[in-house]
Amino acid sequence: MKNLLKYKEYLGTVSFSDEDQCLYGKLIGIDDLVSYESDSVSGLKKAFEDAVEDYLETCKALNKNPLKSYRGVFNIRTTPEKHETLAIMAQKNGLKLNQLVNRAFEEFIQKAAVTEGFLD
Repeated sequence: MKNLLKYKEYLGTVSFSDEDQCLYGKLIGIDDLVSYESDSVSGLKKAFEDAVEDYLETCKALNKNPLKSYRGVFNIRTTPEKHETLAIMAQKNGLKLNQLVNRAFEEFIQKAAVTEGFLD
């Protein structure tokens, strides 16, 4: 993955501030804002790992689930033409639109995991 750090089961972003001349990031996949920064790559990795450890300790102290809960529901914005095409494709194949879209998601995830390393 590009511009992401990984530690335990957590991912964090990597960004650069030209104004502040520092590297910074935040944990993703959680419900809270946890950020870190440093003036070096090795320092950023350490700050990220420390942020994960601090976050886990805080969650444990608060008896809180640290990972974000995904409900499996979100809106997709597309053009009316694509919406119509997908609805017709689903109908012709005896599927609901959600079923068709989930099949497309599964195919994309499998392809991305193999060819692009998205799930590494």
